[in-house]
Amino acid sequence: MGDCHRTNWLSCRFVIAVLLLVLVLPGCGEESAGRSSEPISVSNVLRGDAAQAFARVEEPREFIFPADHGPHDEYRTEWWYFTGNIDDGEGQRFGYQLTFFRFRPKADETGSASRWRTAHFYMAHFALTDINNEKIHTFERFSRGAAGLAGASTGALHVWLDDWSAGTTSTETFPLRIRAREDRIALDLNLQQGKAVVLHGDDGVSVKNSEPGNASYYYSYTRMPTEGRVSVGDRIYTVQGNSWMDREWSSSALGKEQLGWDWFALQLSNDHELMYYRFRRADNAPDRFSYGAVVLPDKRVHTLGFDQVELDVLDTWVSPGSGVIYPSAWRLRVPEYELDISIRPALADQELDLSFRYWEGAVEFDGTFGASNVGGRGYVELTGYGTDSAPRTR
Repeated sequence: MGDCHRTNWLSCRFVIAVLLLVLVLPGCGEESAGRSSEPISVSNVLRGDAAQAFARVEEPREFIFPADHGPHDEYRTEWWYFTGNIDDGEGQRFGYQLTFFRFRPKADETGSASRWRTAHFYMAHFALTDINNEKIHTFERFSRGAAGLAGASTGALHVWLDDWSAGTTSTETFPLRIRAREDRIALDLNLQQGKAVVLHGDDGVSVKNSEPGNASYYYSYTRMPTEGRVSVGDRIYTVQGNSWMDREWSSSALGKEQLGWDWFALQLSNDHELMYYRFRRADNAPDRFSYGAVVLPDKRVHTLGFDQVELDVLDTWVSPGSGVIYPSAWRLRVPEYELDISIRPALADQELDLSFRYWEGAVEFDGTFGASNVGGRGYVELTGYGTDSAPRTR
C-alpha cells in the first residue's frame, strides 16, 4: 500500500482513512480528489500527530449491542469490514470485500450550521473476485459525513456511502443487508449472525504496540451464513456461503518498529475459525504484538500469542501492474491444536491498486487438525509490501 512500510497496525484500514486528511481536507469543499500516479506517503503525516486530543483505548470497557455497532465519534477512526466467500452451487465462485471507514481529522472540529460542514469523512472499498473468470473488480468512494451522503446510524448497525450500505433490515441487528453496485458489478447479500460475537485481545482491547493507548476496541463475527445475489455484467447469480465481519475503532498513532502485517481470517470445515495477524518488523521478524484467536464450535474463544503460531511463506507473486512482490502461499501451524494447513489464493491477482495499494483476497486451504483432515476458505490481507518493488506501469 504505497508507503505503508511505515504505517502502524491499522495499515490499509487506518491509512485509507488518512487519505481523507491528505486529499479531502485541503480542498475545503471538494468531496473527492484525484489520485496521484504514485502511492501517497502517509508516514510524515501520521508521525506528526500522535492523536493525543482524541479518546484513547487504554482499558477494557463493557460492549453494549446494538449501540456499539454505531459510530464512536470521540475516536479518530473506525471501520466496518465485511469479507466473504460465496458461490452459486453450480461451480461459480466469488470472493467479496465491502468496507466502510470513518475518519475525524481534528478532535476539536464540531462542524457548523451548514449542511455541508462536518467533522467526519468517509471512504469505502468494494471488491468482487470472480474466481472462475480470474478477474477482480475493485472500486472506491469518498464522501463527507454530511447532507446524507455518508454516515453511520447511532445505536444501530447501519453505515452507508451513497448507495453502498451495510445495515440491519429490522428492529433486530440481524439479518444484515449489504449492498454495492458499480460499473455493472453488484452485490446484494443477507448475512445472519451465525456464531456469537468475538471480543479480541483483553476483553475487546487489542494492543498493537508498546506505546500507551496504541490499541483498538476490536470485535468480530467470524462465521455469518450468507445468501443473496451477485451481478457481473448481464449475469445474475444466486449465491450462498459465509461472511466475516471485523469492527474496530481507535485513535492510535504509528508504531515505529512495525513494518506491516499479514492478516488471516479462516473458516475451517470442522466449524472452527482462526484469526491471526502477524506484524512484521523492519528485520522481517514477527513482532511480539502479533495476535491470534481460535473460535471453537461451542463458541468459546482461545487467544494465541505470536509464539504460538508458525507462519512460513511458500511462494510469491509479482503484480504485473505495480511490480510489488507479495507472498502467495503459506504454511500455517498451531502446535497446540495440532493444526497444520497450506493456504493459497483463490486467485493470485487480488491486488487493490486504488488510492492506496494493498493485497486482499479470497483464499482456500487444506491440511490436518489433530488426526483429521481439514479444509476451508477465508480471506487474507497483506500490507507493507512494495517499498523496493519495480515502478508502477499504470
